[in-house]
Amino acid sequence: MHAESGTETAGENGRGRGGAFEPLRETVFRRIWLTSVLSNFGQLILGVGAAWEMTRLTSSASLVALVQTALMLPLMLVAVPAGAVADMFDRRRIAMTGLAFSAVCGALLTTLAWAGLTSPWVLLAFCSLIGAGVALYSPSWQASISEQVPPAQLPAAIALGSISYNVARSFGPAVGGLIVLAAGAKAAFAINALCYLPLLIAFYLWNRRHVPSRLPPERIDRAIVTGARYALHSGSVRTVLVRAFMFGLAGASSAALAPLIAKTMLGGNASTYGILLGSSGVGAVVGALAVGWISERMSNEAASRLMALIGGVALVVVGLSRSVPLTCAGLFVAGAASIITIAMFNISVQLAAPRWVTARALSLFSSALTGGIAIGSVFWGIVANHWAVDVAVMASGVALCLTPLLAFVFPLPLTVLSGMESVEIAHEPEVAMALTMRSGPVVIEVDYRVGADLARPFYDAMRKVQRSRLRNGGFNWSLSRDIGDPELWTERYQFPTWSDYLRTRERFTQADLEAQATADSFIAYGVLKRVRRRLERPFGSVRWRADSPDPQHGTIGYLGP
Repeated sequence: MHAESGTETAGENGRGRGGAFEPLRETVFRRIWLTSVLSNFGQLILGVGAAWEMTRLTSSASLVALVQTALMLPLMLVAVPAGAVADMFDRRRIAMTGLAFSAVCGALLTTLAWAGLTSPWVLLAFCSLIGAGVALYSPSWQASISEQVPPAQLPAAIALGSISYNVARSFGPAVGGLIVLAAGAKAAFAINALCYLPLLIAFYLWNRRHVPSRLPPERIDRAIVTGARYALHSGSVRTVLVRAFMFGLAGASSAALAPLIAKTMLGGNASTYGILLGSSGVGAVVGALAVGWISERMSNEAASRLMALIGGVALVVVGLSRSVPLTCAGLFVAGAASIITIAMFNISVQLAAPRWVTARALSLFSSALTGGIAIGSVFWGIVANHWAVDVAVMASGVALCLTPLLAFVFPLPLTVLSGMESVEIAHEPEVAMALTMRSGPVVIEVDYRVGADLARPFYDAMRKVQRSRLRNGGFNWSLSRDIGDPELWTERYQFPTWSDYLRTRERFTQADLEAQATADSFIAYGVLKRVRRRLERPFGSVRWRADSPDPQHGTIGYLGP
């Protein structure tokens, strides 16, 4: 299997990282990044316009608050299936589909607003639909970054992706407020719809060469399960998901309690709240600019530990402060530390997952992080209600300072492309029955003959093979030893269908082959391992019909799985 690639990427030259803006030398990445800044502005302008329109339509505070929920909830709910879709089909087309859907929904909302047909629930529905389109686009964009820049520039490119959003977050709400003040919410809706079009054109101009699988696409539910199983059985990806969830849980207070910090701790108003948000956003931009520089000088683990400590101390300062400048400084530092940590986690996921599952791994990462923030927001809100806002913020800072202790149990993987390149299996399985894609279950048995003195190292090597089988799609893996012939070992695992087995053969990476080669090196000299592929419960394969070959002299006609 050959990796997907684009004809306009920097490709394989592996140029040095250069600096934070080095990826912008790549034409495709530069086009998409610049237009993504505009689309992020449009999304934030929509949020301001929708919230203001809701205040006109209703006096219910809960409905006004639901605007942000309607915009953000799809990002959490749609992320995982969107990641599966991005892995199964052409990521460029999926990104364009999501952007086009958001633009059309934005145009429809604008039309309804000009016609005076909006209502609170219509507004919430269209905010959710626009958010769903963005959620469909996002995994495809993130997973395709590595196709647009050389591997050495991946950390800087991921950081620039964070900058794109945080630049918009720093100034977008203010711009949206001016637009609403000057021309009303209808103008904000129209600008939002228009802001998706340049990004849509940038993806259209990307001459990406998509290499489709020889097999039909998986069902969406099976693809989601496959991605989840890969994350479960991949120690590197699983570690990042746990660390991201705990980081979001511990540090959620800065965003969740910012309005209360402005009102109760600083005695300010809405403008004070805006200043605090701006300080955090500017800090995030500065932090994102430093990601490339930091990744060149520190490992992901060291950087994430340091940033957790810096961010935690900054939150403690915010909790102690009663001064607007000091609080802004604390949130600036916390924002910078947060975005650096998130970028390091993102890089770890992209380098730990092979191409066939990258989008699903990134969507699971996004869900873990946002899930941690959502739960943390509720938790720190409860703490603030029971004690005080400053106590909750300081407790959150202390919790963030303690998260580096997780490294002793869940250390981040090294940031190297360690055998994640896809490889092609040269030989094809021998098949003497008329199987279909739905035939199954399929059982694989492999016999190994290993000297008794090598039993322990062989067993340890097979544990690595086990993880490879399970994360690539195998089920019910087992390793047994013949009690009458202790040198004979049998590996057994199965797949639900024949198509699942064939898909697994397209998912092998160099690391998988190396794990298998290590296990094979313990086989006795001159002895070949024996592989058996069996159809379990083969009822259909033994039914004979008139136009089938003679069962005594040919293949038996197969009528179903």
